[in-house]
Amino acid sequence: MLIDLHTHSSVSDGTETPTELLTSARDAGVDVVALTDHDTTEGWAEAERSRPPGLTVIPGMELSCRWFPDDQPPISVHLLAYLFDPGHPDLAAELDRLRSERLGRGERIVANLAADGYPLDWEEIAAGCAAGVVGRPHVARALVRAGVVGSVDEAFATLLNHRSPYYVAKRDTAVLDGIRLVRAAGGVPVFAHGLARRRGRVLDDGAVAAMAGAGLVGLEADHPDHEPDDSAHLRCLAADLGLLTTGSSDYHGTNKATPIAACTTEPDQLDALLAAGTGSAPYRD
Repeated sequence: MLIDLHTHSSVSDGTETPTELLTSARDAGVDVVALTDHDTTEGWAEAERSRPPGLTVIPGMELSCRWFPDDQPPISVHLLAYLFDPGHPDLAAELDRLRSERLGRGERIVANLAADGYPLDWEEIAAGCAAGVVGRPHVARALVRAGVVGSVDEAFATLLNHRSPYYVAKRDTAVLDGIRLVRAAGGVPVFAHGLARRRGRVLDDGAVAAMAGAGLVGLEADHPDHEPDDSAHLRCLAADLGLLTTGSSDYHGTNKATPIAACTTEPDQLDALLAAGTGSAPYRD
């Protein structure tokens, strides 16, 4: 079986609609795919309606979080959440706050760039974002359209990374709170790309252990941004902490060169994940 548990549609920062994403998964021979857009479940209904026969779809989300070390600045953490109840009041309220935060942050980034003469129009960018889930890739694509850069990757390398003077940080959820919210909603929280060092600072094993103590269920061990030694370390850490492991592509359509199912999850780990989720159900035949 080909099982990919981390993909993004145009509802957040991918380039394919949920329908197109599921078609891509089917055409690639994928058997099980999770839709995990950033801080939103707006793509779930379309995914359920348009699911190709034979393809199992796991409803999910990627929650924007932070870890707060005692003596250092906060560290960005992404939490994959599967099979939760999207109507759970506490989780729904936090998602509303995060979407509002993303919208304001995007507008501030565009204003910073425009103040230095970059030809960007915030209303045009926001109008192209489904459900108001604005991310830096939307700004990057606008910079490409304006001829400022040649690619989304170049936009991130030069203007949109966290070292850029135009960068604006988000007020993300404290990760231990995020884990508890997902679990309270019947969901399955999995730590996404935990050792993707090229993205910035990463958590140490003690922080991951604290996350496990708060209710974390799994680690995304195999990811395109992980080195082989880091994937192996995460699998060993998961075994020590009693966590399941997943593998995923983090597919974003043409926003990234990584193909769907570039990394995959083992069937027994999928079974464990499905058994742990009680807030919603997979879409399948």
